[in-house]
Amino acid sequence: MKQEKILFQPEGEEAVEFYVLEQTRIGGVDYILVTDAEDGDADAWIMKDISADGEEEGVYVFVEDDDELAAVAGIFADMLDDDDIKLS
Repeated sequence: MKQEKILFQPEGEEAVEFYVLEQTRIGGVDYILVTDAEDGDADAWIMKDISADGEEEGVYVFVEDDDELAAVAGIFADMLDDDDIKLS
């Protein structure tokens, strides 16, 4: 299965490509589950879109709040039917 790729470029840093495994919208906020490898075991991260409504490009940041991370990870685990999602 071909996965969508996104380019993440923190300000002043080199760009990194991620593969989008899943996406969801919770409480009006868009979240994506990304990984650095297309297949096999890889690290995964949850990112959220902090861009303003109407912006052409999404502005994503890593979710760092432990409570928010646990809640969204649980939803992604249910969506992927995988109780063993380990996030970086």
